[in-house]
Amino acid sequence: MIILGIESSCDETALAIFDSKIGMLGHVVNSQHTIHSKYGGIVPELASRDHIKKLVPLLDSLLKKHDINLNQINLIAFTNGPGLLGPLLIGAAFAKSLAWSLNIKSIEIDHLEAHIFSAMISEKNLKPPFVSLLVSGGHTILSLIEKNYNCRVLGATLDDSAGEVFDKVARRLGLSYPGGPEISKEAEKIQKSSYTFPRPMIKSQDYNFSFSGLKTSVIQTINNIKLSKTSIADISHDFENSIIDVLITKTVKASNELGVDNIVITGGVSANKKLRNRFQHEAKLKHIFFPDIAFSTDNGAMIAYLGWIKSKSDFTNNLEINPDSVSRFF
Repeated sequence: MIILGIESSCDETALAIFDSKIGMLGHVVNSQHTIHSKYGGIVPELASRDHIKKLVPLLDSLLKKHDINLNQINLIAFTNGPGLLGPLLIGAAFAKSLAWSLNIKSIEIDHLEAHIFSAMISEKNLKPPFVSLLVSGGHTILSLIEKNYNCRVLGATLDDSAGEVFDKVARRLGLSYPGGPEISKEAEKIQKSSYTFPRPMIKSQDYNFSFSGLKTSVIQTINNIKLSKTSIADISHDFENSIIDVLITKTVKASNELGVDNIVITGGVSANKKLRNRFQHEAKLKHIFFPDIAFSTDNGAMIAYLGWIKSKSDFTNNLEINPDSVSRFF
């Protein structure tokens, strides 16, 4: 079975083709970062317009590059939420109309669920159960993925997500969007910070997170000093470590208390190099899995792959479009 995956939930237009016998045949991503960077965040209307412009050319180039005929596709999987409603509508309309024209079925995919299972694209031996940390610009969720692939949420952020705080602090530091990679670049410039920011809820007995207090503390510090190249690196270093400290502590705690040694970290923030290195070093008694860097941020490969996992059910062949701004998985 050959599956076309389409992802358009936010500011990446992404497509991929997955062959159930061979594996991932190819994928392509168009990022809108240059469009939105001047505004310091995503502008939904601009995102929608760019998806409209890019979907057909990207599909054409993907098919041509990998010598695949459109009629060879057996199933179309597409993101139905959560995300921005405009971009979701564009992707869903494109996917369903294409499936209808080819007389094949389509399947709706939950964006967050696709992230959780994205590590399995390259980690062939990875199977549930595992503890999942999904950490991105919109979500920070700790859950247990059970042997039957069901999800049991253990905890989540009570306010801002980790990725959101990275972006907001980066903006106050005068760094470009997206903020996470820029803060990491600054943090790498020094070995030790003179600041010690809060590690919110790191000692709480539950699995929840809270990052708004950390954000406030860092912004207050920024407001009380004159920023320089040195101070930006100094602040970035401990700010990044404070988030990573909390993420590792909570995740390992869940793994220990549940007796599940497999830990899977996914979502855009999972591309953070220091997060990856510290998880591997500080949780070395566990089995740590990350998706490939290319599959950490939004991508069509995870949509196509989950479409294959779900290919025995959940089909739709009507033209009704009903995207959801919230997750149906959690």
